[in-house]
Amino acid sequence: MSAAPQTVGVADHGHASTDAGFLDDAFLSEAPLRPGDRVRLVAPSGPSSAASIAYAVEQLSIWGLRPVVGRHAHDTDRQLPYLAGTDDDRRADLVEAWLDPEAQAVVCLRGGYGAMRLLDEIDWSAMRDARISAAGRAKLLTGSSDVTALHQAWGANVGVPTLFSPMPANAVFHDSSFIRADVHRWMMEPWGGRVIAGPQAETLVAGEVRGRTFGGNLSLIAASIGAPEFTLPTGGIAILEDIEEDLYRLDNLMIQLQRCGWLRAAAGIVFGSWHDCAPSDDVRALMMHYVGDLGVPVAWELGIGHDPEAPSVPMGATARLCAPASEHPRLVVESI
Repeated sequence: MSAAPQTVGVADHGHASTDAGFLDDAFLSEAPLRPGDRVRLVAPSGPSSAASIAYAVEQLSIWGLRPVVGRHAHDTDRQLPYLAGTDDDRRADLVEAWLDPEAQAVVCLRGGYGAMRLLDEIDWSAMRDARISAAGRAKLLTGSSDVTALHQAWGANVGVPTLFSPMPANAVFHDSSFIRADVHRWMMEPWGGRVIAGPQAETLVAGEVRGRTFGGNLSLIAASIGAPEFTLPTGGIAILEDIEEDLYRLDNLMIQLQRCGWLRAAAGIVFGSWHDCAPSDDVRALMMHYVGDLGVPVAWELGIGHDPEAPSVPMGATARLCAPASEHPRLVVESI
């Protein structure tokens, strides 16, 4: 039985970033993708099997999209077999995909490890210049887990919302009809008014706040401290999740975010899933140790991340965190 939630007041922090060029409302009233759109599939992190890539192509084609697989998506690095090819080749696929004027989205096939290795050699001015397709619409980047590194870099340098979502070459995408339907809706329908919630969600600190969404995988955010793309979620809603981490490791990661001011900068905090981590009650207690006294709304276990039925969530979109004391919390994307 969890303790009664604490309560803080309602706050409206508007847009969390001072970047006037950020396309906050890119997908609120217009779907990111339409049938017939070209989407580029890339492997910025770990390798995927030929069968899983074929499944990803098949599924996106069923949705009416035109998937194009990166030239090196089937590669495995000879010296570092946990990477889908060399850094140069993975980076080349990623950049080529985003710079393609006919592409409307770049879809990461899977996570693993390696996306952060690509960032320092990318021409971010060129990437920002290419954020609008030849059709005159903002482009979309999708993926989760290790792709957190790309979400951070896109938010800091490209200035367009991205989708933190399960990836089509992963087993959960194949196994879960909910995940496929949810990703389809985020890709093919407008985002405004969409609700992220879950049956396991709890309010830890009650309150309500509006701000831009930041975050992703806890390990990746901590690993980026001091890097050019590292951004404090000032006035925003911070989202955190992780997988297969012992309690002491989660403690180590959270103390890093505390010491650099990342936790204190947020106006609200959403915890996603902690799949195959320490026992849930222990993780919850640890997280409350770090955020319970910040005076901001806190929601627990919205399922985002590595849960077998994980919902997608936009990064860089303005949303409202509603965390009532007596109801399940929810994250609601702002409507125009």
